[in-house]
Amino acid sequence: MATLLSVNVGMPKDVSWQGRTVHTGAWKAPVQGPRTVRRLNVDGDGQGDLAGHGGEIRAVLVYQLQSYQYWQKQLGRDDLSFGMFGENFTVDGLPDDEVCIGDRYRIGEAEFEVTQPRVTCYRVGMRLGEPAMASLLVAHHRPGFYLRVITEGRVQAGDEITLTRKGPEGLSVADTDALLYLPDRDPAKLRKALDIPALSPGWQQSFRELATAQQPTQEPGWPAERAATQQPGEEPGWPGFKTMRVARIVPETPTVSSIYLETTDDTLLPEARPGQYLSIRLAVGDAAPAVRSYSLSSSPTARTYRISVKHEPHGRVSSYIHAALRPGDLVDIASPRGTFVLEETTRPILLVSAGIGATPVLAMLHRLAATRDPRPVWWIHVAHDRAHHAFSDESHALLAQLPHAHEHIYYTADTAPHSDDPHIAQGRPTARSLSAMGIPAEADAYLCGPPAFMDDLGSLLRAHGLNPERIRTEQFSALAAINPGITPTAAVRPHQPPGPAGNGPLITFARSGIATPWSPAHSSLLDLAEACDIPTRWSCRTGVCHTCTTHLVAGDITYTTPPLEPPEAGTILVCCSQPTTEVVLDL
Repeated sequence: MATLLSVNVGMPKDVSWQGRTVHTGAWKAPVQGPRTVRRLNVDGDGQGDLAGHGGEIRAVLVYQLQSYQYWQKQLGRDDLSFGMFGENFTVDGLPDDEVCIGDRYRIGEAEFEVTQPRVTCYRVGMRLGEPAMASLLVAHHRPGFYLRVITEGRVQAGDEITLTRKGPEGLSVADTDALLYLPDRDPAKLRKALDIPALSPGWQQSFRELATAQQPTQEPGWPAERAATQQPGEEPGWPGFKTMRVARIVPETPTVSSIYLETTDDTLLPEARPGQYLSIRLAVGDAAPAVRSYSLSSSPTARTYRISVKHEPHGRVSSYIHAALRPGDLVDIASPRGTFVLEETTRPILLVSAGIGATPVLAMLHRLAATRDPRPVWWIHVAHDRAHHAFSDESHALLAQLPHAHEHIYYTADTAPHSDDPHIAQGRPTARSLSAMGIPAEADAYLCGPPAFMDDLGSLLRAHGLNPERIRTEQFSALAAINPGITPTAAVRPHQPPGPAGNGPLITFARSGIATPWSPAHSSLLDLAEACDIPTRWSCRTGVCHTCTTHLVAGDITYTTPPLEPPEAGTILVCCSQPTTEVVLDL
């Protein structure tokens, strides 16, 4: 008979960690006497980061006496006391390789249901002073598990734990954890996982993605609005950079020019997927070569790529391209990459852009026109005025080739729209104007433009009824951070790291425009990015959860802690990697 040995609680508090402040409820301690367990937690307990912990599905965390004894030997520790693994219930029995998802247990007056393994999180390592602990819990098949409260009631140390119902499929906590985080997955177990109603929605989504041969895009349990857009991509067409020649430069507007690129050796170019981008490396002045990424703005031919660049007044690279780049110049180009691509479905398509954000969706429009796609297509573009409306004639001609195209142009300047252009309006799209367009709720939407524009239009489209999972966005500035539990601070523009300059290989963060020499003072590429105040994405920091997956544009790395499962080709885990050569990261 299993027994509840200790009830542990702790309210969230601010803890100093690596120069930052973490708001966490990981510091839990035993309490005496009975405690009431309610729908969201134990009385007197709280979670600091409700995005990854807590809520109805993760109300109570369980860890076992036997695992404490195991880690005492493995870590050589004699100071481990109940609650140090962040658990609410320390139990004698209920091993992870026997307890199954969906099992129900009565403890004292309350009844519980097993919903998922522990979320891999750096805070358990922070609490124990063992940075690799998140990885060790998975690798040694001892994660612990969460409970949902079926019946509220009082519990206390000494209560017997009684199994009241066995979960369907018989999939253990340890097997469920390994199914997500470890390689060599058993397809039969994956099918079982998808048939367990009690399994938390976050884990169900990750298993659905695995079932369709996709790497999970985020740590299970993160809400959809925080999903990483740095998803693993396809293996690049060529490694690193190759030299290409500027074939011609075509002005599109007073501030936008298109650059046509061709090979120098007459070889054929790999076909890019509509929506992908190129990274270009240029020597600008005496500084280190700069890397920037620009969407392909048309369907590539066998020998030519086209990118279109807006001149930003303070942009070092865009200023160079517009003022100094000439036909015949040689530039370094990385192969097409990116996951903001036109999907092969039968659903209606919505292409929405603002300003230079038209480039990736224009490539999608080229593909649709080339195949005379029969689906309804809505083209919505926002520009300042007619003079600054890039690709106006080109997009209009492409739309004319589609049997069911709808064109809607908005000019934000105060000048009135042309009366003879019924598809042009003044202002910006609104909920009313979107509704009047007749966009079906089942449409696939692709958005590109300034972040505020994509946020606003995304909200309008969700309110219109579009499935959030079918609203895809692209941006080339640094992505929004995912730093669970870190207390927010004022945003700082990315900069060179403080302290003496390193003398190692050059590290370039392409999205952030920072290039800096590597220094062994940094434990990982993630640590260097943080020292530069570059927005980063991570959860476990030990190579388990893949939240930090980043495209490796060029270079080679080595892992200080080998990932439990390697990321897909062309990507790396920055949380546990260091450079062995010059490196360019899509970060």
